[in-house]
Amino acid sequence: MPIQAPKGTKDLLPMDSYKWQYIEKKLRSIADVYACREIRTPIFEHTELFERGVGETTDVVQKEMYTFLDKGNRSVTLKPEGTAPAARAFIEHGLFNEALPIKMYYFTPVFRYENVQKGRLRQHHQFGIEVFGSTEASVDAEVINLAMTAFKKFGINNLELNINNIGCPTCRSKYNQALKDYFSEKHEELCDTCKSRYDRNPMRILDCKNKRCKEIGKEAPIILDYVCDDCKEHFEKLKAYLEVLGIAYKVNPYIVRGLDYYTKTVFEIINNDITVCGGGRYNGLIEQIGGKPTPAVGFGMGLERLLLTLEENNIEIPKPNHIDIFVGAMGEAGRIESFKIANALREKGIKADCDHMDKSVKAQMKYANKVASTYSMIVGDTEIAEGKANLKRMEDGEQTEVALNDLDGIVNIIASR
Repeated sequence: MPIQAPKGTKDLLPMDSYKWQYIEKKLRSIADVYACREIRTPIFEHTELFERGVGETTDVVQKEMYTFLDKGNRSVTLKPEGTAPAARAFIEHGLFNEALPIKMYYFTPVFRYENVQKGRLRQHHQFGIEVFGSTEASVDAEVINLAMTAFKKFGINNLELNINNIGCPTCRSKYNQALKDYFSEKHEELCDTCKSRYDRNPMRILDCKNKRCKEIGKEAPIILDYVCDDCKEHFEKLKAYLEVLGIAYKVNPYIVRGLDYYTKTVFEIINNDITVCGGGRYNGLIEQIGGKPTPAVGFGMGLERLLLTLEENNIEIPKPNHIDIFVGAMGEAGRIESFKIANALREKGIKADCDHMDKSVKAQMKYANKVASTYSMIVGDTEIAEGKANLKRMEDGEQTEVALNDLDGIVNIIASR
């Protein structure tokens, strides 16, 4: 029986790769406009990074991480998200000594052991933005604007921005006590995971996917009633900046996000009732994993979810021309000459191909049609002897006689289409 890809993973096939290249190119260009530079971090990290950074009481750490011992008996984890590795790199390489804020972006695979469903895989890919070094609410607004701009550039306009303020450690302690008081009467009705969260991090109960826990949490106190003056002022400034940008928003006091490192601002972008992007501020993360206190803010955007959103909004990604010209051949001399011409055209930037299957001329033309080549040309003994051949435009069959040694002329015809 043939070996298949593991459950929750998906192959990217050659005929679909143009979609990924399109969205990655567009996202890179948007990140560049916002003065962000790319960072690439390892696929796996020491497990401690995620336990300390993401939080031991989160679903990600408790249930979803791919963790194993390497040959040195060290615990390592395939990264389940991109922020903690970026923060680790910020500390390790002394980026805090550079001009701040440091703005970075990344494309990365992430790994989470979870139920496989539409738009959710065990290996998926994220585009992320991280900004380190600024406490200003203007950065929060800029990061949100970058995400909103990205969706609009793809033609997705029916977006809803939900924002919340989940406070800082000072006001969070008061809120946690309020949650404990609330959940104490319903403690026995909580799932086992939430029972363990009750003492260590009751706010995580609000993020539980268990139906009964979600039902119980609906009447729980909201964080906005407990935030300190500093957090409240930051939130008001964020709203003001969003209004300056003309970005409509909805304050949703029930957004807490699934990772423990968030402080103050959290946000989600919704399209057709599906969260397509989420992020926020995480001022304590750098210190939590061993660095000096450094404010930060960012977001993650799932690329598979983005592609699915484009499909659901009937937005078609333009399919690029795969081949400019197929240089076919008749006879052994023609095969050698077509091979030579195809490679000479490639050196001039033309996407060219030739026959490598010893097919008949008819079969070669079928192949040229199948791969959607813009032009074709057949080279045989007669063409070699006369030094010329017919360049055929595949969409309408129009033919132009060209000299085999006039590569620039062939390039000009192809380029002028």
